[in-house]
Amino acid sequence: MPFANSAPKTAELLKDAELTVYPGAPHGLFGAHEQEFNTDLLAFARA
Repeated sequence: MPFANSAPKTAELLKDAELTVYPGAPHGLFGAHEQEFNTDLLAFARA
C-alpha cells in the first residue's frame, strides 16, 4: 500500500493518532532520521 494512500487515512481513523513525516528519510529511519524519530517518539509517549 503506498504511503500516500494509507498513512493519512490511518491517522485519521485512529483516536489520538499523530502522523509525522520525515522528508527524505529511508524506510528504516537510520542516522539523523533515527535520532529525530526517537526524540519525537519519546515526546509522544510522555504526553
